[in-house]
Amino acid sequence: MGTPIDTAPQHGPRPLPLFMSMLRSETATDPARRVQALLGLRRYQDAPRLPRAVAPAAVARDGRVLLRDYGGAGRPVVVIPSLINPPFVLDLAPDNSLLRWLAGQGLRVLMIDWGTPGPDDRAMDLGDHARAAARLLSTLDTPPIVVGYCLGGTIALAAACFAAVAGIALIATPWRFAGFGDEGRAAIADMWTAAQPTAEHLGVLPMELLQSMFWQIDPARTVDKFVRFADLDPASAAARAFVALEDWANGGAPIPYAAGRELFDDLFDADLPGRGRWQAGDRIVPAQAGVPMVEFVATSDRIVPAASAIGLPDQRIVGAGHVGMIVGSRGRALLWEPLARWLSDVAHTR
Repeated sequence: MGTPIDTAPQHGPRPLPLFMSMLRSETATDPARRVQALLGLRRYQDAPRLPRAVAPAAVARDGRVLLRDYGGAGRPVVVIPSLINPPFVLDLAPDNSLLRWLAGQGLRVLMIDWGTPGPDDRAMDLGDHARAAARLLSTLDTPPIVVGYCLGGTIALAAACFAAVAGIALIATPWRFAGFGDEGRAAIADMWTAAQPTAEHLGVLPMELLQSMFWQIDPARTVDKFVRFADLDPASAAARAFVALEDWANGGAPIPYAAGRELFDDLFDADLPGRGRWQAGDRIVPAQAGVPMVEFVATSDRIVPAASAIGLPDQRIVGAGHVGMIVGSRGRALLWEPLARWLSDVAHTR
C-alpha cells in the first residue's frame, strides 16, 4: 500500500490565498457555514495520502509529449486527456482507474501524457498539440480508437485530421463554445484579460490562474463541497475519494502561452470550432473524419456544459455528473461500461 503522506503537499486548494478570499466572501452572511467550510478545509489538508501509482513506461515520445502503455491486448485505444489538470484523474486509485479497467476489457490501452511545458514551449498552440498527438498515434501498427477527455477531446478531433484513427469517443468535450453562454463567456474573457499579460511574460499559463477561473464559474459550489466534506467520516470511502479528486483538481502543469491564448481568444471568445472556422494549418472539420464517433454528455456539468458538446445526432450518450461520471461510485455504470461496449464494437468491426 505504501507509506501514508500526512499532509497535502501544496496545502491546497491551490492557490490557497485566493480560495480563502473567496470563502470569506461567500460566507460573509453565514458564520456557521464559514466555520463548517474551514473545518472541511482543515480535514482535507490533514487527510493522509497514499502515493499514487507509478505511471507506466512510455512506448513513444514526441518532444516532451509521451505515449504511455497501460497494457491489455487487442485493438489499441489511445486516451487523450485535457491539457488542464494532470492526466491521473483517469488512473486515480488502484480500485478506481478507468485506464487499467479498460485494459482488462480486451483492449490495449495507451494514454498521451503532455508532460510539463516551460517557457521554451511558449509558441506551442492547440494545433501543435494535436499534431504531436497525431505523430504518436501514427507510431502504432494499427490505427487506434481515440478517447478524448474534456479539452483532450477537442484536441483529439483535430488530431484525427492528421492521423488515421478507427473511431473517436468524446467525454465531456467542448466544441460549441457558445454553449457556455454569454454571461459565462464574458466572465471568462474578463479573467483572461487580467491573466494574459502575466502568461505572456512567463511564456506559460500557470495552473493557479486557470484554477481561479474555474472557481469563479460557481464560487458557492466550490465552498460548499468543503462544507459537505466536514461531515464525512475521514476513514470512509467517500472521504478518500474526495481527497483524491480534490488533489487532482489542485494539481497540474502550466500550459504554453500560445495554447492558452488560442483557448481563450479563438475558442471561448470567437467560438471558431462551433462556427466551423477553427484551423490548425488545415481547417478542422470533424465530420470529415469518416469514422465512428460517440460522445458522452453530462447534463449537470458546470465546467463543460452539455450545450457546448459537438452534438452528434446518432451516437450521443447523456448522463449526470462531470468528473464524477468518471470517478464516482456510479461511474462504471454511467460511463465505463457503455464506453467499453462501444470501443469493443468498433474494435471488432473496423
